[in-house]
Amino acid sequence: MSRALPKYNKRRVAIIGGAVAVALTGAIVAGTALAGETSKSSNNATARTLASPGTISCPDVASKLPAIPATAKAEVDRNLALLNTQIAEANKRLVDTVGQGGPNFVNNAILGPLKDKRVATVNRIATAIGRTAAKPTGLDALAPCTLNGAGAAGNNTGNAGGNANTGNANAGNANGGGNANAGGNANGGGNANAGGGAATAAGTISCPDVASKLPAIPATAQAEVTRNLTLLQTQINEANKRLVDTVGQGGPNFVNNAILGPLADKRKSTIDRIAISIGRTAEKPQGLDSLAACTLTK
Repeated sequence: MSRALPKYNKRRVAIIGGAVAVALTGAIVAGTALAGETSKSSNNATARTLASPGTISCPDVASKLPAIPATAKAEVDRNLALLNTQIAEANKRLVDTVGQGGPNFVNNAILGPLKDKRVATVNRIATAIGRTAAKPTGLDALAPCTLNGAGAAGNNTGNAGGNANTGNANAGNANGGGNANAGGNANGGGNANAGGGAATAAGTISCPDVASKLPAIPATAQAEVTRNLTLLQTQINEANKRLVDTVGQGGPNFVNNAILGPLADKRKSTIDRIAISIGRTAEKPQGLDSLAACTLTK
């Protein structure tokens, strides 16, 4: 009996020891998983902090308007609402594209296009008021917007991430810089897109001809129509220059977002002014908006 008891105890100890080992192993595995989870969560938190997009702020237009004629009230209100929608969309895009593009991505792909949209919208407001009252001037100065708050730091982080491509290390930026880096790599790939298919060739922007699609132009509208047709060509020239100046910048959609998109907005606004000027003393031409979009050709 005295020898059986130790043997029994030994088996019992072995069983308990095995259970403890299993429990410890589970704890270690769980601890490792949790550690990994914590690390990942921590890194993601760091990424969010480093790449915090901030918010876009724009000058208030409504408070700068003169008395609005009753006949223009509905159109003005509609365009004021559109200004708010444009800011909301830009802020959403700011969040959705954190870490994308190069150091000028926010300016080129978000703030620039937003300014162009606001110019067009503010001009429609001024035109609506000007039909039955003195047309307000200087509203274009309210079009540019700025990136506020953490966005400035987030943008700098993106720059740092972009520099990390040169080997300056994902180091201090952890995953946050890494994500920006991924955007930076897209930048590298963006050479082909920005260049219209070749890193060294920018390509050219082609737009539909507007002048040939116009009806007979009343003498009273001739000067304004001519001025706006000249502006359309100036816009194309500026877009082609920007195409050359920004070769290699941004991600795969850079040209569409930062050049072709804003150009289409500018052209739409200019074409609208042409149609409106003709429509004051003759039948207003329809469907000219379809001529606003341009394409990139090699």
